[in-house]
Amino acid sequence: MKATLLAPVAILAVLACPGVLAAQAPVVNIDPERHGNLSAAQEYIVMAWQRINRAQQANNDQLGGHAQKAKELLEQADAELRAAADVANANRYKE
Repeated sequence: MKATLLAPVAILAVLACPGVLAAQAPVVNIDPERHGNLSAAQEYIVMAWQRINRAQQANNDQLGGHAQKAKELLEQADAELRAAADVANANRYKE
């Protein structure tokens, strides 16, 4: 009986708290010695994400969802840069 109730409760908890599954803030995790340009691009993404976050706080998150969308796109760009560095590493490329 408990197992039967547990699944719907877990599903409701996830649906009620969409931020739980949200991506994390971007970080610089590309080696600047190996991939200086990709690492620098990551730094700019992190700075932009932080500025947008401050803008959201200053405006009480009343930016029509556009700031949040921009943050999500920056998170995606951060992941793509990491993937590019991984490919370069796998092929032993270096900037």
